[in-house]
Amino acid sequence: MTYKIIRIDGKDDELTAQTFDKYSDAYDLLEELYGDLCCSDADYGDVTYYDIVENNLKNINGE
Repeated sequence: MTYKIIRIDGKDDELTAQTFDKYSDAYDLLEELYGDLCCSDADYGDVTYYDIVENNLKNINGE
């Protein structure tokens, strides 16, 4: 099973183009990029929100 990062707004970017063999690999990348963002420091209008999901291409392609 593989995993991918998706944007909550449905758009694509350099993070959403990647796939990961392990959930922890995707998590570690997001942690590296956004882990130091503190709630009190955040300008929520400028923050892109991401989620990690199973990359289940068989269901998407109808296979």
